[in-house]
Amino acid sequence: MEQEVEVAIIGAGSAGLYALGQVRRKTDRYVLIDGGELGTTCARVGCMPSKALIQIAEDFHRRTIFPREGIEGGDTLSVEGPDVLEHVQDLRDIFVDKVLSSSTDDMGEKFIPEYAQFIEPGLLQVGERRIRAKRIVIASGSTPVIPSPWKQFGDSILTTDEIFELEKLPESLAVIGLGVIGLELGQAFHRLGVKVTGIDQLETIGHIDDPDINKTAIQILGKEMPLWLGQAADIEQAADGRLRVSAGDKSIEVEKVLVCIGRRPNLENIGIENAGVKLNAKGIPDYNPNTMQIEDKPLFIAGDVNGDRPVLHEAADEGRIAGINAVAETPMAFRRKTPLFITFSDPNLVLVGKTWSQLDHENTLISSVALGMLGRALIMGRNKGLLRLYADKSTGKLLGASMIAPHGEHLGHLMNWCIEQELTVLQMVRMPFYHPVLEEAIQPVLREMIVNGGFVKDDLPPDLERR
Repeated sequence: MEQEVEVAIIGAGSAGLYALGQVRRKTDRYVLIDGGELGTTCARVGCMPSKALIQIAEDFHRRTIFPREGIEGGDTLSVEGPDVLEHVQDLRDIFVDKVLSSSTDDMGEKFIPEYAQFIEPGLLQVGERRIRAKRIVIASGSTPVIPSPWKQFGDSILTTDEIFELEKLPESLAVIGLGVIGLELGQAFHRLGVKVTGIDQLETIGHIDDPDINKTAIQILGKEMPLWLGQAADIEQAADGRLRVSAGDKSIEVEKVLVCIGRRPNLENIGIENAGVKLNAKGIPDYNPNTMQIEDKPLFIAGDVNGDRPVLHEAADEGRIAGINAVAETPMAFRRKTPLFITFSDPNLVLVGKTWSQLDHENTLISSVALGMLGRALIMGRNKGLLRLYADKSTGKLLGASMIAPHGEHLGHLMNWCIEQELTVLQMVRMPFYHPVLEEAIQPVLREMIVNGGFVKDDLPPDLERR
């Protein structure tokens, strides 16, 4: 049986669903195909359950500063691991149900709960049927990577696909890979009483490439849990079902290992080699990030499967762009938003705009401020961190920011929006700064950049603008 449609969307994750929203505005001849678990990576195993766990861990960790605030009894509090995990799972189910109720539940035959594979360009094998589509959106997502030799250790090896299904907290946990997910979950489990060791073969954590921010982050987070950096990890079977994890001259025995070394685009299992496109060195088709079109083919790729910006708001944009162009006579190009990446560790790690390695350092102003004496942070008991801003020497426009900061998620958004509006450091310092707020940390950085860049020619305060 062969069915003909205008558009086939492979994958019912965030990117696929956002593509669907645009496609169904222009045609009713479409299908959405997904044979895996529904509910999006974000809702099931990513952003949402991880933030639920982090919130519980932060609430419990707060007890450590109770004595200096005059609050007694904090040392009598305890964690009931099964109840913690049940609460995370309950919230996760709410988020997943919300996604399903507004997407695939009411699609009828337009949703096909099977896996799709390319047979030839434009033709898909979907279960027992074939779908011929004029245009295809590939939004098949990604899968956590586990090195083959480690698979022999069975359920002692965890990824984000399994970690939120646990019924009790492990006694000990090695986290291999200290990117965003590894740092977030490692710190959260540590704060809930699990003996956590973080391991990464790189000397950097959280994808931070600014050396000063990276150094500060390692100092702060390394005081909470051991961080083994610069050596690749190895795993061996130990006694009593435990695993021995080694890195360089260090080793430890643990109950579980959480592997966070990256995700692999789901392309091989859809038969991409039969789609009539070439793959680059990363195993991904070359595509235009402004149209999401692959080469000049009637194919579009969106979301985690392209390996570019694996965060929800970018997947949403990519899905919308792909969906619009899948039903357009001629693909339209769209401006991409300023990059924003947040690690919800405590303090937050944030990257905005251009990163350290992307800067033209000869033509860039760089200024920083430590957050140890920031009034509001001091009151909150969170006066740890470092903020760095990058601006163009000639124009004064903000180019990027890196930080480890309390509630850096909000500072990061503010800096991102300033870059989006192409604001200069002079324009930024002339904005109102309420007192006491964390945003005040930005003021001395801006003032220093204004002086160093020579953007004010008189002796008046740069914060004031003459009428």
